Amino acid sequence: MDHHPRRAAAGGIVVAPATTIVVLTVTCALAIHRAVTAGDAASVAFVAVSYGALLLLLRDLRAYELALAADAAERGPLRRRVWALSALLTAMFAWKVAAAVPWWPAAVIVWAAAAATSAA
Repeated sequence: MDHHPRRAAAGGIVVAPATTIVVLTVTCALAIHRAVTAGDAASVAFVAVSYGALLLLLRDLRAYELALAADAAERGPLRRRVWALSALLTAMFAWKVAAAVPWWPAAVIVWAAAAATSAA
């Protein structure tokens, strides 16, 4: 008997991660379509790279979860990849937010928070 709540509710299929990926894919496709229509190549690149990095992050997080119970030697490289992808996404979103705020001290705060998050 499967006691995992997400798998048990769907007859053994994990529903939440699959639904999340579908929603993420649709949302990114719409954002790319909107950016292409507006002729904004930078936004297309931003969405495409962040989407790819997020998919890789989700894959590596799942591999890390599975490695916790298995081989301890696998966890080190996975932990470094998860950190690198998290830092990349944090820097990308900090760049976008800092560019959008009109007051430069707020942009400095955004970058400091991103740096502190990545360092931690």
